[in-house]
Amino acid sequence: MNPILGSDMATLSRMTNARTRSICAENPTGEKGRGGMATTGTGAGCARELGQGWKISPSVRIDPHTVYTMADIKGSGAIQHIWLTPAGIPTRYAILRIYWDGSDIPSVECPLGDFFANAYNTTFKQLSSLAVCNNPRNGMNCYWEMPFRTGCRITVENLADEVFTLYYQIDYTECEVPEDCGYFHAQFRRSNPLPYKNVHTILDGISGRGQYVGTYMAWGVNNSGWWGEGEIKFYLDGDEEFPTICGTGTEDYFCGAYNFDNEHRYEPFCTPYSGMIPFAPDGLYNSQQRFSLYRWHVTDPIRFAEDIRVTIQALGWRSGGRYLPLQDDISSTAFFYLDKPVYAGSQLIDRDYLEII
Repeated sequence: MNPILGSDMATLSRMTNARTRSICAENPTGEKGRGGMATTGTGAGCARELGQGWKISPSVRIDPHTVYTMADIKGSGAIQHIWLTPAGIPTRYAILRIYWDGSDIPSVECPLGDFFANAYNTTFKQLSSLAVCNNPRNGMNCYWEMPFRTGCRITVENLADEVFTLYYQIDYTECEVPEDCGYFHAQFRRSNPLPYKNVHTILDGISGRGQYVGTYMAWGVNNSGWWGEGEIKFYLDGDEEFPTICGTGTEDYFCGAYNFDNEHRYEPFCTPYSGMIPFAPDGLYNSQQRFSLYRWHVTDPIRFAEDIRVTIQALGWRSGGRYLPLQDDISSTAFFYLDKPVYAGSQLIDRDYLEII
């Protein structure tokens, strides 16, 4: 059978009956032959001597404390690429939600920057990976495949007191979705600060059959010294006190080693499946440093049949060669597929709780 979803270099030449569509401010419905028809929009003044078809509506402005619907798609298909760039507010104040198959509860609920592995977006740093790319300057892209069977709705909520501008494009295919395709989910959580001797929960409250496919973390360090001795643990299919999968250290889980230290400085790295990007202040083992870390389980998804819970420890060092449980500012986004669309259970308490200071 010809491949419909899951395109890669080995399948690009294969023919299918699928049809590509794209939603943006120039074609907000994604309909065939309906792009570039706007007569009003954020670019109308610049195009006043050119008229219709000349970039009249390249973006939208989202009012304070309102929800804007980026996409409302009917029928079956899959999101294959999302590009966007916001301007005017911190991306923690913009909340992305995605709803599958007519559900009124979101399967994705996450601050915009964290969904695109870019929580510290006020300072641009390149991120190049298979699932997510952040390109100059703050052009945020994701390539997670997101199938749906009867429809898809994507919204952005503005939590700020100011208007912000959003440029966006959502590329998708209209096609039949195989029975064995799961629904894409993302769960955001934050511990600020992490209580002493507690673990940070990355994912919890999820039941069903599926696979865990990625972790993004924005980690703010509140102690001097090395901060990444903690183990990540995956509790699968009824695990209680002890997990089925237990890592050996934070930098090990993110596919690095030995504190990410290269000649007495943190060494940034950005690979298809994992990476670590340090943010100001510069230096090694300094308090108040911040780190973006990602780990995509693309070739090694963590599969579960009944339920899943994921936690990570925050451990540093204290006197006498002893571990120090840390009280850091830790945010995480878990990416996973399930056999049904369900509420992802994100911890979006209020704007002040989300703010990075």
